[in-house]
Parts: sequence; C-alpha cells; structure tokens
Amino acid sequence: MKALLAAVLLAISSDVVAAPLTVKIGENWVFSVRNGNPAGARKVAGTAKPATGQIMVSVRRLMGTSMIVTNASGNAYVFRAQLLKGGKLLTAKSCTLPAKPDPVFEQWPQQADAVRIDQFKPAPKGAGCP
Repeated sequence: MKALLAAVLLAISSDVVAAPLTVKIGENWVFSVRNGNPAGARKVAGTAKPATGQIMVSVRRLMGTSMIVTNASGNAYVFRAQLLKGGKLLTAKSCTLPAKPDPVFEQWPQQADAVRIDQFKPAPKGAGCP
C-alpha cells in the first residue's frame, strides 16, 4: 500500500500543472515549455541570451507595454499573452513565436504592470499574431 501511495504522489508531483509565467515591467525571464506552459523559469539579466531549448521574455514600458521574446527552442509556438494592471486582466491575445532565435516584438497601447504568458501550442505554418 505504501509503495502505491508513493507511486501516486510521484506521478502527481511530476505532472503538476505549471502556472502561467507573470513577467513584471523591467524583468527578464528564461524558461522552457513543458505541457504547454513555461517550466523551469528563472530571472536573468537583460543582456542574457536563452540557451538552446529555452525562450527568453523581457517586458518594458515602451509605447504602452512592450514584450520582446527570443526563441532558442527550435519550435514555433502560438501562445496566450495577458496584460495585468492592478491585479486585473486588461487584454488577452494569441501571439506567434517563430522557430528561430530572432527577437519578436509585441506591443500593446495600454500601460500594464506585467504580462502573463501561457498556453503554448505548436504554431500552424504561416501563423501570425493578430
């Protein structure tokens, strides 16, 4: 019985649903994608570069709210971005991240405190950010 309980707990802990990543204004994060969500996320300096298999996100207050995403994972993704202001969601949109390490720039006219990203899915060919 103890072995069964240990196996169940191990399965649950290894498949814990990852939470969306919230990147505050001025922060830079790197992470990999697992089960459609950011995994192993950690803050880095703005001059950092994502390692192979990772994605880097930087959020700035520029022309409202701006996000720069660099993808070194080798996989193209469509993902959800939500703006947060005072704990409330301002907007949400699906964005496309090409499978190349060139930075992608997203910009929203609203000033937000942070951008929350999640729901990474393989991008269909020719997908663009609406």
